[in-house]
Amino acid sequence: MTVYVDNMRASFGRMKMCHMIADSTDELLAMADRIGVARKWLQKAGRHDEHFDIALSKRKLAVEAGAVEVSMMDLGRILRARRQSS
Repeated sequence: MTVYVDNMRASFGRMKMCHMIADSTDELLAMADRIGVARKWLQKAGRHDEHFDIALSKRKLAVEAGAVEVSMMDLGRILRARRQSS
């Protein structure tokens, strides 16, 4: 199982944000807990495209905890494959 963070840099106020997804909901939530992201921020829960939008400071923590860095294009490919297999 793997957690992924993309290289998006979307502005949200003064923060820059990216996406965090995982191969399973349990793994995604475990990483959120580990890096201090509240579970209430989970988006599209239970769907093929469930994810967190996380600040770049949290992205750094996720990578240090073992998350795999991917491009936005790679993340899109992962989500498309997931959608097609569900």
